Order: sequence, then C-alpha cells, then structure tokens
Amino acid sequence: MMKQNLNIKPYIEISDLTREELLEYIGDLVKNWAAIDGLWFQAVERAYGMEAALKMDEEVWLRYPVIEAKRIKQRLDLPENGGVKALIQAFKFRNYASLNKQKVFQTEDNKVVFQMLECRQQAGRKRAGLPPHPCKKPGFCEYSSFAATIDPRFKTTCIYCPPDETPPGIWCSWEFELMPDNDPALE
Repeated sequence: MMKQNLNIKPYIEISDLTREELLEYIGDLVKNWAAIDGLWFQAVERAYGMEAALKMDEEVWLRYPVIEAKRIKQRLDLPENGGVKALIQAFKFRNYASLNKQKVFQTEDNKVVFQMLECRQQAGRKRAGLPPHPCKKPGFCEYSSFAATIDPRFKTTCIYCPPDETPPGIWCSWEFELMPDNDPALE
C-alpha cells in the first residue's frame, strides 16, 4: 500500500495568498512569461535560423506591447496623451520591470531615456554559450509601439542595443521624445 503524504497543504485560491505570497507569485508569473518568450524564439531559431526568428520576433513585438500598454493605461488610469509622466509610470508596470534591472528617467522636458541594466534573456543566452540576442530591430518594434500606445506623440530612437556595442552594465538604451502636437484643431 502506498504511503500518503500528509504534508500537502489544503487547496487554496489566489485570493487566500498573503501580500508577500502574491508578490512571489507575480514574480513567478513574470519569469514564466520570460521563459516562454525565450523558448519560442530559440525553437524558431533552431528550426528556421536567426533571420526568420528575428522577423517573427519583430511581428510579436509590434503587437504585444500595444496590448500591455493598454492594460497598464487602464489599470493606472493614465490619461490619453499623458506625455512624459505617463510613459515613465507605465514603464514601471511592464511585465519585465520586476524581472530585469532597468532605469527610466527624464532628460529634458520632452525626453525620456529607458536603459536595461540587467537583462534576464541576455544573461540566459550568455549562460547557454550563445552570442547576445541581436534585439535592436525587435526592440525598436517593442519600445516604439509601447510608447506610441501610451502617447502617440512619442518618437523612439535607439541609443544602442545589440548587435551594437554596448557599454558595460547597460544592455540597451532608448530615447523617447515627445514631439509637438501638429494638429491645428488642438491649437
């Protein structure tokens, strides 16, 4: 006869978790999200090559950030055309904000810079003996679509991102410039 494990906790629901347990659970969800992103990319890369994987990655990163930004705007009740403050706030609630070490700051009245200081995906590739993920093109798709969903007046510029050379301690850096509103109806 099989011995029963009497140490199994009773069934619980998410609503039963403490604040600390919920934060740990959110951390696990974000790690799982990052894992599936990396696994699908590597599967496509192995099957079809880097160029095809990057092309598919670009398509995903044009669409996913729009969904994410809309949910963040709704959750935080960010205004339409919220400008610099809304973008800075929204970056703090992206899925990987709790996963990767990042920095987002205002450089001028109309400019924001985002920097990825530690990137879980790049660190994973390094541990696996793979070269850095050349994420500049999909990154541009990602960051420009995210920023434009927060406020369509943002113009996105890549400061540097692999395959570019990057300085030690920063994987990528992006600038978001809030452009003047040229709609004469709003003047």
